[in-house]
Amino acid sequence: MKALTLALLLSLSAAKPAQPLRQPSGHVAQHNKGGVWYFAASGHAVYCYGPVMTMPQANGDLQKVATLCRDGRAVVPLKD
Repeated sequence: MKALTLALLLSLSAAKPAQPLRQPSGHVAQHNKGGVWYFAASGHAVYCYGPVMTMPQANGDLQKVATLCRDGRAVVPLKD
């Protein structure tokens, strides 16, 4: 009887298929790039991966911008 019980337990544990490892995708995977949250000049928070740069404006002033942002924009003006 013990042998039958043991055989049954082993067959049940061997019948379970191994589940594949889950990999994060989408926005979760993008957080691993090391981005930073910034406060945009429009009043919204933006998550950007690139460096902060200073760019000249048409009137000659300098504007601080964040680059390579999660929402798809390449350059986002920042609030000082």
